[in-house]
Amino acid sequence: MIKTALTATAALAFVTALISAQAPQRAPDPRSMGGGDCRDNANNCADAPNPLPMPNTVWIEEMTWMDVRDSLKAGHTTAIIATGGMEPNGPWLVTGKHNYVLKTNCEAIARKLGNALCAPIVEFVPEGRIDPPSGHMRSPGTISLREETFEALLTDIAHSLKMHGFKNIVMIGDSGGNQAGQKAVADKLTVQFAGAALVATIPGYYTAPPGTPNVLRQLGVTKDGMPDDGLHDSPGITLNMLLTDPNSVRWEARVKAKKATINGVDISNLDRSREWARAIVDARASRTVALIKQAIAEKKSS
Repeated sequence: MIKTALTATAALAFVTALISAQAPQRAPDPRSMGGGDCRDNANNCADAPNPLPMPNTVWIEEMTWMDVRDSLKAGHTTAIIATGGMEPNGPWLVTGKHNYVLKTNCEAIARKLGNALCAPIVEFVPEGRIDPPSGHMRSPGTISLREETFEALLTDIAHSLKMHGFKNIVMIGDSGGNQAGQKAVADKLTVQFAGAALVATIPGYYTAPPGTPNVLRQLGVTKDGMPDDGLHDSPGITLNMLLTDPNSVRWEARVKAKKATINGVDISNLDRSREWARAIVDARASRTVALIKQAIAEKKSS
């Protein structure tokens, strides 16, 4: 009985597939967009009005295709590709440290620019040889990409953004190992796009240019002679992460264990720590915005 039922089901599926294959196929409708066919639903048409108000976000992944389309029409033609990483960061910070930092920083930069959107964070980057492991790959939790994989990923992301109408595509890397690959891709695509879109990397986001004020020192939080815990960690990075999510620095557990310090800086007062963090993010965003504007101007004049 079961075998007969299965045979009948298979036969029905075959006949259905055969009929579908023989049915005339509609020619693609050039007006179609949004994942469907314009002839099936007006919301699938390229010129369909957005039925909802624009969301208060700068993240492309949090927008509908209509939101992105309308943002581009409104002049938001700068896209930021932010690269993070998955690596060990001592006993207090989660492996996604750089990605947590960028969740706050990319948004701050985009909002200060006023005409920018953030692409989804590139969370996987070169962290060392995979096999046999080297660099950060010696620590569990690390995920590494080969340099050619990283550059291919950045290339395809940037090219996708260019095809949708973004005119300025800038890359910021929250880790030192990301910088060379970003520059290689920016240089290659600058030539390939031939002025149709500008591509730049902003090394000054990661390494502050000479003369950049130290926010925590200005606030009196850090000073000469403070201890160094010898970890892949610092007060600035901890505070930046804390602003995104206190759990990313294990804040509550550290307070309970009386371990809420890094290099002599006490982070147990959450409100005060957030104030310091906001100052760090604001300064870094302002610096990066100026560098982005400078890079775009230089690209246009070259």
